[in-house]
Amino acid sequence: MSAPIVRPGVVVTDHAFADVETERAMAMAEGAGFASHQCRGEAETMAAVAGASVVFNNFAPMSRAVQKTLPRGAVVIRYGVGVDNVDLDAARELGIHVCNVPDYGVEEVADHAAAMALFLSRRLGRFDEGVRGGSWSIAAMVPALRSLRDTTVGLVGFGRIAQAFAQRMATFGCRLVAHDPFASPDAAERLGVQLTGLDEVVERAEILSLHVPLLTETRHLIGRAELARLPQNAIVVNVSRGGLIDEVALAEALETGHVMGAGLDVFEAEPLSNASPLRKAPNVILSPHAAFYSEASVAALQRLAAEEGARALRGEPLRSALT
Repeated sequence: MSAPIVRPGVVVTDHAFADVETERAMAMAEGAGFASHQCRGEAETMAAVAGASVVFNNFAPMSRAVQKTLPRGAVVIRYGVGVDNVDLDAARELGIHVCNVPDYGVEEVADHAAAMALFLSRRLGRFDEGVRGGSWSIAAMVPALRSLRDTTVGLVGFGRIAQAFAQRMATFGCRLVAHDPFASPDAAERLGVQLTGLDEVVERAEILSLHVPLLTETRHLIGRAELARLPQNAIVVNVSRGGLIDEVALAEALETGHVMGAGLDVFEAEPLSNASPLRKAPNVILSPHAAFYSEASVAALQRLAAEEGARALRGEPLRSALT
């Protein structure tokens, strides 16, 4: 971007923060108008962003119809890594620049995934339930328990977060395998991770952790067939995107006991429906898309997004442009 863009204003479509004062201060410093909304549907998002030069976006739909209300050269900054709510093809055709914030909250998300994996692996929920129910027999609560040193962790995706998760699980002596066609062999070697095909990862993973974006080709990447190929008593962890897993098939696998447990921070539809079979499935830990969350990570996310917004308003090169 070599020249400043026309600046009718800066708009926040929606957010989950205490406030958006960082973004507001940036807009004021750059002499741009500012408005913040909590949009959910397409129509209200269209009305909110019409004519804006910079749009900060969380989960509100950035569809083709929404983007048509923006001037050519406008910038959409997605709060976070994934951009599955943004029509990237439309953005390219309409001349809209889309950015994400790929490098905040890495440690928090890795911590969250590891905490879920460890809780389920050590069967802490069963032990807690047993003690509260008056039992003191380990074998009655948990008949068998696999050592973490005898556990293979399978990673689908091997980016920043997956690598941070791998470091954590390696500390406990786990074997590590991963599938990612874009993975760095050097990073895998450094972390002691064997790179292999998706089928082999699924067939070996006693803990399967997902770390890929939601794309057309990755939707239901883990479906009924893949779940059936997991080792008996496997654990599934997903802190990436809910649509990667067929949730009905996962609930069935949990009910039959083939999958021993699941740790889920993300879901196909959010908030999670009261009718979702996952709510009644056994040995499931549910969290509300909160893996990224800490005071430090939220502050970093808003700061990095605001800095990108300032670059957009000044006509400077963008740090994390996707289109």
